[in-house]
Amino acid sequence: MTPFLLYLIPALFLGMLLYFKIADKYNIIDKPNERSSHSQVTIRGGGVIFLLAGLGYAIYSSFNTPYFWVGFFTMAVLGFADDVLTLPSGRRLLAQLAATGLMLFQALGTEHGWWVYLIALIIATGVTNAYNFMDGVNGITAAYSVAVLGALSVINTQVEFVDQELIGAILLSALVFGFFNFRKKARCFAGDVGSVSMAFAIVYFLLLLIVKTEQIGWILLLLVYGVDTVLTIIRRLRNRENIFEAHRQHLYQWMTRPGPLSHLQVASLYAFIQLVVNALLITIYFQTNNKALFELYGLLVLIGVGAVYVFTREHYKKKYDGKLT
Repeated sequence: MTPFLLYLIPALFLGMLLYFKIADKYNIIDKPNERSSHSQVTIRGGGVIFLLAGLGYAIYSSFNTPYFWVGFFTMAVLGFADDVLTLPSGRRLLAQLAATGLMLFQALGTEHGWWVYLIALIIATGVTNAYNFMDGVNGITAAYSVAVLGALSVINTQVEFVDQELIGAILLSALVFGFFNFRKKARCFAGDVGSVSMAFAIVYFLLLLIVKTEQIGWILLLLVYGVDTVLTIIRRLRNRENIFEAHRQHLYQWMTRPGPLSHLQVASLYAFIQLVVNALLITIYFQTNNKALFELYGLLVLIGVGAVYVFTREHYKKKYDGKLT
């Protein structure tokens, strides 16, 4: 571990404890409602620690990737403002698109056709918001992010696509956040500031990796979240529901109410499945160096995880006889 990362660890802990005092003073809290998966008032916006980690690295590296950093800080500040004030959805989306556009410019340069940027913009914005939607139970953002960032860190040692210290800084912030959040009674929630800034950084890393290796299959590093999000949207569209309204119909939410699994067990399960997928993905890519096998694995694991999702969801539907909505 480099000196920068060693110094960053106590700085992140101190930053989090300071934020707790600020949040207490200004009443930045999350009150449970009918859509909540928690029952106690809890500090909101603990994901500000991801912003602090990014800021620390940006200063350390003299803002070496300026367009990314402008986009990252825009997304983080926007998320924090939404945690505190609740911003209009239209304005929030426009700001997200602008920030994501800057990140794409940093990652892709100007070497591609306009349609590439349009598709990437739609997908990147969708993934960022999906990551936000999946942040609904204690520990899931911390555990899942560690699984994804850990895989990216391992891949980066073999195919360097970004500064390892940047991945390390974001990974450490996820671990420190998990110390306060991965609990039966969490001391804080990530809030939009945490989920969107974490997603923004991960999407940036994935884009750089895909460009470096020319392998779109690395998107499977987010497979578990992707399957839950996409299949939930499809089901809601089929039921003619407004997919932009807040809800509690993701599979991970069904699994924590009123079933036997706790928040932390579900969070751990999602992270573990993604960790296994990632480990196999890395092994096949680097041990076989076979593009066809890599693509075949991607297809099979996509079908497999999708089937597990459908089977599990039908199990809960039958078990509770339509009581879950």
